[in-house]
Amino acid sequence: MADPLAGLYQEIILDHSRRRIGDRVLSSPDVERSERNPTCGDEITVQIAFEPGSDRIAEFGWQGAGCSISMASASMLAEIAPGLTTAELVAKVAAFREMMRSKGVGEPNEDVLGDAIAFHGTSKYVMRVKCAMLGWVAAETAVGGA
Repeated sequence: MADPLAGLYQEIILDHSRRRIGDRVLSSPDVERSERNPTCGDEITVQIAFEPGSDRIAEFGWQGAGCSISMASASMLAEIAPGLTTAELVAKVAAFREMMRSKGVGEPNEDVLGDAIAFHGTSKYVMRVKCAMLGWVAAETAVGGA
């Protein structure tokens, strides 16, 4: 019998790839970082603006071109990043990375990753992991977490 969650997760990924939360250029970003997947050509640029005098994320924007996996993943990150401190963002990236290295084993924490747990099944496909990680790596390096 097919896993009913697989269909739900696939729909969440497709929805995020179509409606792309945070897909915009920020007017005054404090940091910016671009990442490219040389294997497939996907590219994502992340921009972050902080609350004045703080390391708390006020705005998170990104732009990119690529597959639905990389676009949806960046969208999901943009949904959870505003309001986080840089340390909290780096911790979320670490949790996402751990899930993506799991090869589909275990249960990801929805409280930590939100909709991004939809990529748990994607972690079984090595060629798709880098696509899913692209925006997260850009955000992590933008804030100096890598």
